Amino acid sequence: MKDAERIAQIDRRLKDAYPRAHIVLDYATDFQLLVAVILSAQTTDITVNKVTKTLFETYATPEAIAGADLEEFEQAIKPTGFYHNKARNVMGAARMIVAEFGGRVPDTMAELVRLPGVARKTANIVLYNAYGINDGIAVDTHVKRLSQRLGFSANNDPEKIERDLMELFPRNEWGTLTYRLIDHGRAVCDAKRPVCGACVLAELCPSAFKVKGWRESV
Repeated sequence: MKDAERIAQIDRRLKDAYPRAHIVLDYATDFQLLVAVILSAQTTDITVNKVTKTLFETYATPEAIAGADLEEFEQAIKPTGFYHNKARNVMGAARMIVAEFGGRVPDTMAELVRLPGVARKTANIVLYNAYGINDGIAVDTHVKRLSQRLGFSANNDPEKIERDLMELFPRNEWGTLTYRLIDHGRAVCDAKRPVCGACVLAELCPSAFKVKGWRESV
């Protein structure tokens, strides 16, 4: 089977398996989305949603966070971990958004990555979910792992993996591809114990049945 055909089949099977794949962070505005994504670094979406449920009652806008007390804000986001750096980044981003963008989250990659705490992954998530813009592909730990196991990329650097994926998949799928890979990584292709025997991609995956610790069923 040619690689392009294999990738197309993988794409179809992921679409069938996860037709409603989407971001699971809770937010009501574009700015809240940005804050939630920054807070999600090195923690779970579940933890972030628990924190932002109360956080956004007090700090719902860039103006509110820009004028917040640093120590109080740190305590509000403490359960997400690395809260000193995250607080400085979120507050710095809020101040820049107020001062330079009129209180509106910017809608270009070049502008977004200027914000404290925002690199390409975060910017890609915000651009797609806030503005429907497919500028790139957000590469988190799940996307990285599956990209390597499925033979999409031999790279370790997220930006190089992103470029490899962008060459393999059509632009109009970049935004949703991230969430299909994340859902599959969480449900089947676990980092330590992938369930290869129950995987719809097994016959198309170069790593199937070779990954240490695989098992046939949950």
